[in-house]
Formats: sequence, C-alpha cells, structure tokens
Amino acid sequence: MASVLEAKIVADVVALESRLDTDVANWNESLDTIWMLICAMLVFFMHAGFSLLEAGCVRFKNTQNILAKNLIVVTLGFLCWYIIGWPLAFG
Repeated sequence: MASVLEAKIVADVVALESRLDTDVANWNESLDTIWMLICAMLVFFMHAGFSLLEAGCVRFKNTQNILAKNLIVVTLGFLCWYIIGWPLAFG
C-alpha cells in the first residue's frame, strides 16, 4: 500500500515539474516580447523628440523638410527591422 502511494506521489511531482518547466518557458517568452515592445516604443518616442529638436534648430521654412526626413528615417528603420531584425530576434 505504501509503495503505491509513493509511486503516485512521485508521478504527481514529475507531472508538476513538467508543468512548471512549461510555465517558466512561457513566462520567459512573454517577458522577452514585452521587453522588445517597450524598447520599440522608447525608440519611436526618441525619434519624435529628436524631430522636434531638429525642427526647433532650423529656420521656419525648413521645418517641413526636416520633419519629412525624420519620417522617412522612421519608416525605413521600421522596414529594415521587419525584414532583417524580426527574423533575427524571434527566429
């Protein structure tokens, strides 16, 4: 009777360890994704701030050109990330 109970306890512990390993792997993947999204938002807002800085440093007639240049930089950066960076980061 005791050996059957011990076998059941061992089987339960093995099942819980397996489930814990799966949960830890899922948790780590979620944290990686959240970190990438936070970094992407920080970079996006950094570009917006730099656009405002550059627009404030030029004459009024050149402001539209500076903002268009910065929009192109952000767009090309996003496209390069999507084509090259995403497969490297997420396989």
